[in-house]
Amino acid sequence: MTKYKVLSLLKQADGFLSGEQIRSGIGVSRMAVSAAVKALRAEGYEITAVTNRGYRLDRSPDYLTVGELMALLGEKRAETILCLDTVDSTNRYLKSLANDGAPTGTVVIADGQTKGRGRRGRSFDSPKGKGIYLSYLLRPECTPAESTTLTAWAAVAAASAVSYVCGVEPNIKWVNDLLLDGKKLCGILTELSIESESNLVDYVVVGIGMNVNEKAEDFPPRLRDIAISLAQVLDREQPRAALCAELIRRMDQLSLDWPQERESYLAAYRRCEETVGRDVRVVSPGAERYAHALAIEPDFSLRVRFDDGEEARLRSGEISIRG
Repeated sequence: MTKYKVLSLLKQADGFLSGEQIRSGIGVSRMAVSAAVKALRAEGYEITAVTNRGYRLDRSPDYLTVGELMALLGEKRAETILCLDTVDSTNRYLKSLANDGAPTGTVVIADGQTKGRGRRGRSFDSPKGKGIYLSYLLRPECTPAESTTLTAWAAVAAASAVSYVCGVEPNIKWVNDLLLDGKKLCGILTELSIESESNLVDYVVVGIGMNVNEKAEDFPPRLRDIAISLAQVLDREQPRAALCAELIRRMDQLSLDWPQERESYLAAYRRCEETVGRDVRVVSPGAERYAHALAIEPDFSLRVRFDDGEEARLRSGEISIRG
């Protein structure tokens, strides 16, 4: 943790920071500061040391670590953020922490996933060092039915984070995909646990997988025509730590806003949503029907008119846009 605290101070400094300033700032010895700087250099951080001036951070690799996020979010917030090199699934890992009593706001981030998951049992391709793979823990006091809107709220949070940091505004495909140039940028998988005695929600884990710095060749051939990254759209790599920190800020705000700020999230969702007015294919267990998307309802369900004239409000299931 000393290494991360030193990194946080260096990233916040405007120029050189003396060894004494670092030592007193985090309450460790000069030797510990020197050891931390040596460790950071070994990890690829370029740090200049000048006698009687101290240390200056000149360049940072594109890492997602507690130290990187601590510099952006503060030491207190970083206490409930866990950054992993590789994991099978951040959702699975966070669910195990939730079962052990982890508090709301706990975040698990991985640099890569070996078994990233999407909806309906699909895999989510998670190449190491390219994207953001983040799971966020909520403990809302609600019924399972009431919690279903959290996926749409998380889509608003993710879209607003991308817009703020990168200057591009993704569209939302109902209910949980972010799109840029008509291709998938981000997927959201929400999973919940229910208390058997009360039938109320024990916890909700919101998993967010976002393509950030992938090149076309980083995607498997089956995904190259339907997936896209921010780097592809903007023609330059994006700092993952800055985007990840903003995503956490937006999810923190969501946890405070839900459910009383429904109208503002609904308005934001409708503004970004691109399904309404389009012809869609609706896939549900054992069935596939064609429809026209009519409106996003106040509960974030999608009202559609099927080809036979029947209207329905979809609260779950999967759609694809037809042309």
